[in-house]
Amino acid sequence: MLSMAFGNLFKRKVRTLLTVTGVIIGTCAIVVMMSLGIGIKQSMQDTLKNMGDLTVITVNSTSQSPDAAALDDKMLKKMKKMEHVAALTPILSLDSSMISIQSKKYKFQGMIYGVYLDTLKDFGYKTENGELPSAGADKTTILFGKDAEYDFIDIRKSSNNMIYPQPDKNGKMPDPYVRPMKDKFQVTVTLPEDSTATVKPLKLRCVGTLSEDGGKNPYPSHSIFMDVTYAKELQAKYNKLNNVKKTSKKESYESASVKVDSIANVPKVEKAIKELGFTTYSMENIRKPMEEQMRTIQMILGGLGGISLFVAALGITNTMIMSIYERTREIGIMKVLGCVVRNIRTIFLIESGAIGFIGGVIGLAQSYAISFAINTLYATSGDQGGGAAGMIMEGTAGAAGQISIIPLWLALGALLFSTMVGLLSGFYPANRAVKVSALTAIKQE
Repeated sequence: MLSMAFGNLFKRKVRTLLTVTGVIIGTCAIVVMMSLGIGIKQSMQDTLKNMGDLTVITVNSTSQSPDAAALDDKMLKKMKKMEHVAALTPILSLDSSMISIQSKKYKFQGMIYGVYLDTLKDFGYKTENGELPSAGADKTTILFGKDAEYDFIDIRKSSNNMIYPQPDKNGKMPDPYVRPMKDKFQVTVTLPEDSTATVKPLKLRCVGTLSEDGGKNPYPSHSIFMDVTYAKELQAKYNKLNNVKKTSKKESYESASVKVDSIANVPKVEKAIKELGFTTYSMENIRKPMEEQMRTIQMILGGLGGISLFVAALGITNTMIMSIYERTREIGIMKVLGCVVRNIRTIFLIESGAIGFIGGVIGLAQSYAISFAINTLYATSGDQGGGAAGMIMEGTAGAAGQISIIPLWLALGALLFSTMVGLLSGFYPANRAVKVSALTAIKQE
């Protein structure tokens, strides 16, 4: 049956070639269109990742009503027990006017954050030098942001007392005043100007410097991270020495970060936190509308390719019906010789399926070639850095510099789909073939 099916296809080379060409165009159109949709979606995800972690929810306490629960340690423990919450940390910011971190005559002027240091790894923070603290680390442990070492000033100078992280004409960065991993640091609580009291400095130990990551909250670049419990102690000491009265009876953190185990569970966790009376922010607010928009674009692009494949299916059906008219006598002879009816149907289905499969294979190869050409064009336009085409492609290309992405599932799916289109297109002609009367068919010239 295979021999007869392929023999019949190659007897009518031109017709078979034209029909296969229709399938090639249809397969190529649907694969390329969907690959562009996948590339745009990947670009969206990469852009959002650069803006922030897609699985992190920021919880704020600023918009609460007076009767709302406080964002305190008790509430954080409650949130930590929520389903799908992988990690959690409060964020307590200490202004450099409240406490002073110094190394000899150099004083830090950047931001100081109190967090759970042992959760930084869960939130995706990485170090350039040293290591992230583990559970049970000493409370005087601190971490420097990437550029925090340049935020120290020389307190003995009134001007030109700071080194800026700007390379010289040779591209060399200037040496900062301090070296986080080698120098000794201490923290002192700031006293009122008219105070005669003295405060003993407390030693700090830097265990690492954090890598640059603009999508993290808190932002690590010009910051120093310390244990939140120790930060609260310093804040309480400052308030006491400076006679700062509490504005509220409830102690509350300004904000907290919640790490969810997967992107799919972010809406569920965010809803549960809002029900507790807190305002939240996550990339879900941006991701969901963009994902719906990308899904619509993919459907449109896939539909355009599907139309081409549908036209190819009509071509296969037409080819097989014409084949039946031309081979009516042959069908009658097979029946008279005792050929089983289902075998006749199988032969025609093999022919139509082969057209779909061959067209799918060639169309898939053409799709990879077109995808490569598109990506090469994007890379060339990106290198030139100008023109409308370059700007459009720059806005739609993924992290790997590809505007067209053909994953394995799309390639296999397209091949299977084109083969199924061929089989379904040949189903009606095959059934029509088995219904041909043997005697009438033999008389046909």
